[in-house]
Amino acid sequence: MIYKSRSESSELQILEALNTRMGLIEKDKQHYLVLRKGYDGEVLFDSMTEKLDCDCLILNDLLLRINHTVFQIDALMITFDTVYFFEVKNYEGDYYYENEKWYVMNKTEVTNPLTQLSRSETLLRQLLQQLGCHSPINAKVIFINPEFSLFQAPLGKPLILPTQVKRFLKRLNTTSAKLSEKHRIIAEKLVSLHLTESPNTQLPSYLYDEVRKGITSHKCTSFFISVKGRSCLCHECGNKENVSLALMRCVKEYKLLFPKRRVTTIEIYLWCNEIIPKQRVRRFLEKNFKIVGIHQWAYYD
Repeated sequence: MIYKSRSESSELQILEALNTRMGLIEKDKQHYLVLRKGYDGEVLFDSMTEKLDCDCLILNDLLLRINHTVFQIDALMITFDTVYFFEVKNYEGDYYYENEKWYVMNKTEVTNPLTQLSRSETLLRQLLQQLGCHSPINAKVIFINPEFSLFQAPLGKPLILPTQVKRFLKRLNTTSAKLSEKHRIIAEKLVSLHLTESPNTQLPSYLYDEVRKGITSHKCTSFFISVKGRSCLCHECGNKENVSLALMRCVKEYKLLFPKRRVTTIEIYLWCNEIIPKQRVRRFLEKNFKIVGIHQWAYYD
């Protein structure tokens, strides 16, 4: 059972919007691509764990703090007698392991995921003990990408390689013991401790005038959009989207990028690059948001 679902972080959403609307310098673009690839790998793992039939509670994407130290858990599974902790990696290509270190095949050293796993496992154990949970923790690094290979893979390490993932989950699915209320209480406490914003967020600076205005295609992110009746039509990929859905995406993106700017009819009209009439924008905002203030001071919340 999925007890906590996964969603894109605001950092990833902002970087994605900026990459579309102004482009990112190479350093920021690489950071965005790493976040996107990692998130896609986690979602792929979610699609596999959500099919489990055993009695368990799955908590995805937890950001927790203990003793002023913040740590992240990609996926946590609570079963009757064990807490499983998964660090999901969407690595692609050929790697090798040598003398407790990890390398890509060009001999460039990369961060050892086992070190990260060990650190997070220790912090998780301390937190669970504070919450009154003393179940053993079974921590694993899950390599989800079928295009990943690890040469000289060490025996006895908590690694699940792509060819082993399905078998590993199949074994987990044989768990027959049922959860009790105490398990759900622990899950509820962990969710209540989840931090919504990471202190390690890395965002470039940007200004309103620097970002491109307009409605983008939901499929290909093109700005080559026209409004035909109740639909927005992309002239690049041919995708059609209901105008109201496109407007909702635009308002959410506007609020995400510029949380201090007020949502008004003229602001959203300009944000959409004036391709949707102001009257239509006003009707949409009145229908979907609460109006605050009156006359020229009115805005939508």
